[in-house]
Amino acid sequence: MDDLVKQAMAKWPNVPDCYGWLGLDARGNWFMRDDRTQALGGFASGLAGSKGAELRHDKLLAFIGRNYAPDARGCWAFQNGPQRVFVELQATPLVWRLQPDGHVHDHMGHVAVVQSCWLDDLGWLYLATDLGFGLVHSQDVAQAALQIEQGVWSPQDTTQANLETQFGFVKSPELLHNK
Repeated sequence: MDDLVKQAMAKWPNVPDCYGWLGLDARGNWFMRDDRTQALGGFASGLAGSKGAELRHDKLLAFIGRNYAPDARGCWAFQNGPQRVFVELQATPLVWRLQPDGHVHDHMGHVAVVQSCWLDDLGWLYLATDLGFGLVHSQDVAQAALQIEQGVWSPQDTTQANLETQFGFVKSPELLHNK
């Protein structure tokens, strides 16, 4: 976490948390969701326009990446100064990109060590790593298949319905907050 963020948290400890305004899609793209966008439906609903505006500013994306982490409940958030901005997930909190040299990076560029491989009932491929749990990017599935064929990874079965409980993350912190 950035030092300036830590200082802001200490200076303003009682800033309310923010829900529904930031989303992460299944391809590792961040989306800003204003009130109008949120009114169209939940981030993962698939309804036209409900994702919001994709963030593309490199420095903002790097700042989010440095300050993105889970809380004790498995809700992932971006610490924006003194305010914690909880992230709505389309799929998982991390999206894995496979590199030609065999390394695995998350959607923010952090290198991870693969601990296990999982295949769900819809055919989606996931990796559990030292950084957390995430979906293999759709463009990297062919490369992942090579890892499986070569015996580097051995997929275990899971179901999409059990992912959150099994791997300890929350897709919609907003829904959890509003219970």
